[in-house]
Amino acid sequence: MSPSASRLDDLAASFGRHLRAEGKAPRTAVIYTQSVTQFSAWLVENGRPTVLSECTRAAIREWLATLADRNLQNGTIRTRYKGLHRFLGWAVEEGELETHPMRGLDVPAAPAKPVPVLTDAELVALLKACAGKDWADLRDEAIVRLLLDCGIRVSELTGLNVGDIDLDREMALVTGKGNRIRPVYFGARTGRALDRWKRARAKHRWSHLDALFLSQRGALTADGVRNMLTERGRQAGIEGLHPHRFRHTFAHDFLVSGGQERDLKRLAGWTSDVMLERYGASAADARAAQAARRLKRGDRV
Repeated sequence: MSPSASRLDDLAASFGRHLRAEGKAPRTAVIYTQSVTQFSAWLVENGRPTVLSECTRAAIREWLATLADRNLQNGTIRTRYKGLHRFLGWAVEEGELETHPMRGLDVPAAPAKPVPVLTDAELVALLKACAGKDWADLRDEAIVRLLLDCGIRVSELTGLNVGDIDLDREMALVTGKGNRIRPVYFGARTGRALDRWKRARAKHRWSHLDALFLSQRGALTADGVRNMLTERGRQAGIEGLHPHRFRHTFAHDFLVSGGQERDLKRLAGWTSDVMLERYGASAADARAAQAARRLKRGDRV
């Protein structure tokens, strides 16, 4: 079989093993290989064979345009672009391809969507859904409050160990991207929820583990958090609730309350201003609306 006739699913498996050998995080490896899987699915939908020779510049441009037409988030489209780009770069390095078909190919931009933030009414309903004395209720309230107060990523949440939380100082040390450790801070009610969870955790069958948050099967995973929030959101009447909505809400509230962008960048663990601009857009709109209402120029004449 010639290199160009190699099956994409076989190469994707090899690519995944390569990423693990490079020490990439399991979640990163999954996201990158998903791009190959989804491109393969698009080939099938269009009656094309799922082989490497189909990874042409024209086909990839058409696939990316399809993603933009589906009104996906720009971040999702960039992730798919990046994953396939990295895969094809690996194929070139491995001698499966002679040239990189995506070199110089720009990622299309979908129409900008407003960043959804959680309202006070939604948060009240969500916390009500977590109310209870069961260990899962106590854990879920602590998770919701910690996400809201600190705006941390779900991977940072599940990466927390018991020793990373300081209840007296109301702070936690989280490990972000690039293994960068930073402090985050929470309020008294979050501290109380964490204290209640830690006392319930001490009686949990997996209490000997280091992980702060536990499930019935051991340490709570990122997918476990996503599933929990989806179910709690359903109970609270919030459709499609996911961890990033708390991150959006945290950034929005911080800036609307007068927080400085450089401080938000540090607290959120961003190294680029791109994410700051994306997450801060809704707060900028809110501040502009407030300023316009204060001005009321027409009421003065």
